[in-house]
Amino acid sequence: AARIIQNMDPTADPCKDFYQYACGGWLNRHVIPETSSRYSIFDILRDELEIILKGVLETSDQGDREAFQKAKILYKSCMNESLIEQRDSMPLLEALMMVGDWPVASADWNKTKEPSWSMEEKLSIMNSRFNKRVLIDMFVWNDDRDSSRHIIYIDQPSLGMPSRDYYFNGGNYQRVREAYLQFMITIAKMIREDKNMSKDDFFVQEEMTKVMELETEIAN
Repeated sequence: AARIIQNMDPTADPCKDFYQYACGGWLNRHVIPETSSRYSIFDILRDELEIILKGVLETSDQGDREAFQKAKILYKSCMNESLIEQRDSMPLLEALMMVGDWPVASADWNKTKEPSWSMEEKLSIMNSRFNKRVLIDMFVWNDDRDSSRHIIYIDQPSLGMPSRDYYFNGGNYQRVREAYLQFMITIAKMIREDKNMSKDDFFVQEEMTKVMELETEIAN
């Protein structure tokens, strides 16, 4: 109750400006940070929670249960920027190898990888190891017809861009679409360079355009 009263402005006449009356105290005491487009009680609670979690994750993990230990290990691995810089692109290259390499960043993918490459196997690896659903989404959830049991759901996954509008509409959507394609091309070039492969901008452009066309077909 005290917090609600604090966020009000009882000096305002509710019959003339009810918003100022109901929220004036909040407006007077809070300024939207430059890093945010909005600021509400939920944003404040999130910020406070992050501070609390930071303190918890930075304490010693001696005697912690396994779940807490894993959370602290993950936090420390993210904070170890020197090691992240040292490893550079290796984690990404290792992930690519796990899913059968990437044709655009491979000298002879069709000969060495394609004969033993299985879409079903790679899709399951992407799901189980990286929590990434491609082409098809599959998950276990409560049965809508019988809440006492769980069933397997099969659904469409999310697209590379936020919605299908980005693949077909003009204006800002088109600018994002062009930037998205350029981003893919840039990443492919970087990976080829990290793998000490020859520079072939035409090949990369051609391959990434095909990827964009495939994504557009899926979006359609």
